[in-house]
Amino acid sequence: MPKMKSNRSAMKRFKFTAAGKIRRNKAYARHILTTKTTKQKRGLRSKALVDPTNAAAVRRLLPYGA
Repeated sequence: MPKMKSNRSAMKRFKFTAAGKIRRNKAYARHILTTKTTKQKRGLRSKALVDPTNAAAVRRLLPYGA
């Protein structure tokens, strides 16, 4: 049985925590930043966890835990 391939785009977007949860970057931080408040933009800088409903799909893309 050959090794499975990890999805390369998913590897760039997601990282695993030590507990096995999946971290992601927040959306809406790329452009049209002049209309967003400083507090909003500061919140977008932090990481977030992938929702459990989507975690199984991400794990399928990253079979070796990236």
